[in-house]
Amino acid sequence: MKTDLDHLPANKRRELDRVVQILFEEFEDAHGEPTGPRKLGRILKIILYGSYATGRWVHEPHTKRGYRSDFDLLIIVNQKELTDWIDYWEKASERIDRETMILNRLRTPVNFIVHTLQEVNDGLAHGRYFFMDIARDGIALYQSDNSELHKPKPKTPQQAYDMAQAYFDQWFNLAVASRMGYHFFHDSGQFPDAAYNLQQACERLYYCILLVFTFYTPYSHNLKYLRSLAERLSPRLIDVWPRETRRVEARFLKLKNAYVKARHSDQFTMTEEEFTYLSERVELLGTIVNQLCREKLAELHAQLQFK
Repeated sequence: MKTDLDHLPANKRRELDRVVQILFEEFEDAHGEPTGPRKLGRILKIILYGSYATGRWVHEPHTKRGYRSDFDLLIIVNQKELTDWIDYWEKASERIDRETMILNRLRTPVNFIVHTLQEVNDGLAHGRYFFMDIARDGIALYQSDNSELHKPKPKTPQQAYDMAQAYFDQWFNLAVASRMGYHFFHDSGQFPDAAYNLQQACERLYYCILLVFTFYTPYSHNLKYLRSLAERLSPRLIDVWPRETRRVEARFLKLKNAYVKARHSDQFTMTEEEFTYLSERVELLGTIVNQLCREKLAELHAQLQFK
């Protein structure tokens, strides 16, 4: 796997060094001093993938669009238990967010996912584009050894089309169902349930496009993370959520937080103005996701003629 970061500016390389340091510090703190099989648990690789690995990152925070690429990292561990987000990685994520948004020690947002080596190699064996792209373009920031990932086994055109169609049918219909639930609860005056269902509609739309395009989604409830993953698939998705002011972005973050707070906090509220705005944005997201997925399915179907 590649290890060269010479295509990145020095300040970006320093930021990545800092991120890796934080990940190891928080992992070691969470891991503690285990005994038995857990004692052998460790990080095998930390891989940079996405736009900063390929050299196609965007940094335009002061424009109307207000978009900037994230550092995308895959952490590979040797035990399934070590992928547990709450036990092992939540504090690392919170610390990175704090250094980015409050302390300004990191200028680039960071997203990371955690999988076992078996999960990554299984993804490659099943021809999941997401893992294939990482194996092809990823850059190892840390490796416990020089072992390579398994060789990818791409799907046949028929398999790719059938899987993408199945994902689209499943997740777009589920998003529509959540959207219907939103309208029912909103019209009934059950506003926490309305907010939760609107969040679910948005989440499921992101699952849909990620699965259709890459055969992978992290099944996270973090809309900000899902948005970041999806927007790299098409710039048409970026304009769904304007970022020109903190007030506008705060509305999106309120929708993100609805997954937990709308169900568990008596303090969570949404104004009618916020409901209207967020509902319109999710409707637009659904329209664009539908268009993009149908275009992708048509592309995959066309490849069947040349197999």
